[in-house]
Parts: sequence; C-alpha cells; structure tokens
Amino acid sequence: MLVAAAVCPCPPLLVPEVAAGAAPELDGARDACVDALGVLAAARPDLLVVVGPADEPGHALFPEGSPGTFRGFGVDLDVRLGRPDPAGADLPSLPPSLAVAAWLLRRVNWADAPVEALAVDQRLTPERCRGIGRETGTREGRVALLVMGDGSACRTLKAPGYLDERAAPFDAEAARALREADLAALNALDADLAHELQASGRAPWQVLAGAAEGAQGAGGSGLGGALLYDDAPYGVGYLVAAWS
Repeated sequence: MLVAAAVCPCPPLLVPEVAAGAAPELDGARDACVDALGVLAAARPDLLVVVGPADEPGHALFPEGSPGTFRGFGVDLDVRLGRPDPAGADLPSLPPSLAVAAWLLRRVNWADAPVEALAVDQRLTPERCRGIGRETGTREGRVALLVMGDGSACRTLKAPGYLDERAAPFDAEAARALREADLAALNALDADLAHELQASGRAPWQVLAGAAEGAQGAGGSGLGGALLYDDAPYGVGYLVAAWS
C-alpha cells in the first residue's frame, strides 16, 4: 500500500541543459524536488510508481527502462526510467512529464526500489483518476508515488496562458491541499477549470488522492503532508510537496 509520495512540477525547463542560461532561476525548485525524493527513499518502498500528465486519451503504463528524450527541446539528452532493461527490449518512449521524472531520479541516483510509470490524460475525469489511484494504493508491498504536474499557466500577463484572475486562487487551494494532505480538497479540484487554466497537475494529484484513499481503506495509516516549494516563475504555478 501507499507509504509515501512526492509531488514535483514537470516543465522541461527543470532540466538545466534545457533551461541553459536561465537554469539558476529554478534552482530552488530542483533542490525541493531532491528533498521530496529523499522522503520517498526514507520510506523504504518496494516499488516506486511515477505518475505524470500526457495528452493521449486514457492512461498508459511504462515499464522500468523506458526511454525518454529532450531532443525535441533542442538538447542532445536522453534518459531512462530507472534501470535500463537488461534484455534490451523495444520499450515505449516516455511523454515529457515522465522524461522529467526520469531525469530527477537520475539526478538523485535512485536505486532504492524498482520503478514503473503511468501517464494519465489531462482531461481524465476526477472519478477515473481516483479509481486509478485506488488501484495503485492497494497494491501489495510498500508503494511510493512520484507525482508530476504543474499548477496553472495563467498567473501573469507573460504566462503561456496569459493572465487569468482565477489562476492564483486555484493554485493556492492546490498548494493548501498538498500541504495538508487534504484528499477531499484534491478530489474537489474542478477538471474544467484546470483545463482552462492549463493546470496539468490536476489529474495526477487526483490519482494521488485516490491512492491515499485506497491505502486508508486497506488498513493503512493516513499520510501527513509538507509543502516544500510554491512559486510561479514564468507565470506557471510550480509546487513541490512530500507526504509521509
């Protein structure tokens, strides 16, 4: 069952090679992500499941060793999810959010547990997200989640989605819910509003809420939350949290 979770943003700019000269602007976010991954390692999981947003309908599984790349962002940089597949199988390519997760895991030399990943459609309903999460939260053994996703992209005039006055309150409520491990509040995040605000984290966060619910229903104890980073560089809400 679920024993710990880390929530991290997933912009390719988190990778210094992609950000280039602007890389120092996200040093605080990177450091917070490393701290959150430390919480996962301390929980001694038997399995790490990475959850991230994607544009494909439904959801898709990616086994350990799946490749990712940042070549589409002008950088000659490839990554793999966890350990390489010793059989050299032809594995599916990770979407950008999961490639960022693979890069983060490589940054901390993750070797604490096997890794697999799940990409979820950003328009997936809250009910379906919770259902996927419950299936994860009730798996055998000690399961940890690395949940990738951004807040709104409409915090400033220069933001990717331009300025929307609803963006800051949306991000503030998401930050509060992650800080307090408030499952009801995460489940209540409006999918349509999140889509309008380009908040890619809504679906993964609700998968997390479902996983925590499933673990509690299976007899597990509730997790406490801590918010490690909350800022909006480039007008996009980036949140880092750790649950344990």
